[in-house]
Amino acid sequence: MIKGVAASSGIAIGKVFMFEEEEFIVEKRTLTDYEIKGEVMRFRKAIATVREELKKTSKSAFEKLGKKHSRLFDAYSMILDDPMLKNGVIKMVVKEKVNVEHALQFVINEISQSFMEIKDEYLRERSKDIIDIGKKILKNLTGTKINGLKDILSEVIVIAHNLSPSDTIAMRKDKVIGFAIDMGGKTSHTAILAHSLGIPAVVGLKNITRHIKPDDMVIIDGSQGIVVINPDEITIGNYEREKKKEQEVAKELGKLRDLSAVTTDGHTIELSANIEVPEEIPIVFEGGSAGIGLYRTEYLYMNRDDLPSEEEQYKQYSEVSKSILPNSVIIRTLDLGADRMSKTMEALAERNPFMGLRAVRYCLKHPEIFRSQLRAILRASVHGNMKVLFPMISGLDELKIVKQFMDDTQYQLSKEGIPFKEDIEIGVMIEVPSAALTADIMSKEVDFFSIGTNDLIQYSLAVDRVNENVADLYNPLHISVLRLIKMVIEKGHMAGKWVGMCGEMAADPAFTKILIGMGLDELSMSAISLPKIKNIIRSISFSSARELADEVMAAEDQGDILRMLRRDELSRENRKK
Repeated sequence: MIKGVAASSGIAIGKVFMFEEEEFIVEKRTLTDYEIKGEVMRFRKAIATVREELKKTSKSAFEKLGKKHSRLFDAYSMILDDPMLKNGVIKMVVKEKVNVEHALQFVINEISQSFMEIKDEYLRERSKDIIDIGKKILKNLTGTKINGLKDILSEVIVIAHNLSPSDTIAMRKDKVIGFAIDMGGKTSHTAILAHSLGIPAVVGLKNITRHIKPDDMVIIDGSQGIVVINPDEITIGNYEREKKKEQEVAKELGKLRDLSAVTTDGHTIELSANIEVPEEIPIVFEGGSAGIGLYRTEYLYMNRDDLPSEEEQYKQYSEVSKSILPNSVIIRTLDLGADRMSKTMEALAERNPFMGLRAVRYCLKHPEIFRSQLRAILRASVHGNMKVLFPMISGLDELKIVKQFMDDTQYQLSKEGIPFKEDIEIGVMIEVPSAALTADIMSKEVDFFSIGTNDLIQYSLAVDRVNENVADLYNPLHISVLRLIKMVIEKGHMAGKWVGMCGEMAADPAFTKILIGMGLDELSMSAISLPKIKNIIRSISFSSARELADEVMAAEDQGDILRMLRRDELSRENRKK
């Protein structure tokens, strides 16, 4: 049994297919002056061929997963045009009179190594994208035939050192029932695509390829991040029962889609979905969402060379707002920085990006970008029930500056005779401890709070949530975190404002009863998580949830909290029996 990083949930049991990356052995060759021009033309032709291949892959991704994931391959095309790559190779061929294969391999290694030295995990993962592009060009230059995963004819579990996004998107879901790789983390594009395709996957296994042979039997547990090699009959039987149970639960949960999230004693919780792009709207409805609790707008700014225009933003925001009617959509203003970078920010290098120029801080440093987005949001607000959420607000002074931007934008639109929703609700994302501690003051200036637990936890506990060395210290059940959440809810309610939560904690069934008992009015999460949370809410009473929350808040350490949760879980299981 080998432990890795859980990338895509689900259980897969089957025979191994070893997918070995083609290793290109490139020899250095000295060119004559007469050969240089032809070598450069050969390189440009290979670039053009790879670009056409990427267009086909992008189209396939769009058909399978929608626009969001097809943009990844558009970004790959941009790498082909990057001057560091294109000009770097040509310059080396001309100046050093070497063959293009040698020059390309040298330049690719240089660029990917520079990415590997970046501390941020998301950016480090991009080094693999550079290498993947380099291999595609080399394949065209050398005429190498590589058998892809699309050629697999029987059900298998793929084991590989690494899989590129192109490999992943080419998988036949009816044949590749799971995969496990040495490389990668939760933020790798391969992990993201596996989750979207619904293929159980474990990544970051370091050396699983050394322990497995072709045709070995393996079990992939994508929920726990575990791979079991050559399991015995008892283990296989246990996992088959678990897999069948998961399928039955998923089928039963699907029946809850049109039912309300109401406790057994009549207390209603609003369950909403988090989205990134309009193409996710159908999934929102499938999950039985009461609306959109977090619309992340920064993805409109990523993987492109220019900034989105006001008109482009207006059209996209309007589309989302109309599509979700009569329900509401909470649109979060730009949250670029830290682990989300646009091309316009690439020159910005910070030693600690999570505490640097990000979200509202970035917007206030670039007012022209902020005003353009606010104008687009306000214009789109007339087409539906839209609310605005400001991220990374650290206190009242910052909030007042942001509100002044809103007021100025509304005044300008009025002067121009452009309609907008004048009573649009404004909210603050509580993800900085200073904001939580001054929630009573800020509640007078806003209509609602939305607690972003991902950042609130890491900032409260001084734990970088993407740093594998301290990942075990990232603890949602730390009493300080629970106290901050409880404080925000109480201060919001005292001011007559509703309080929601949009971080990953909202989607974890282990915390649902505590959060309901604390008094949260709304929970927002990925659409795929909605049914299981709704099921828990419909199976508990609000009074018992409050009792559990009070008991937990009186605890002194995590051990006590875990015992309370386990006791409550056993009690619920016994009542079901």
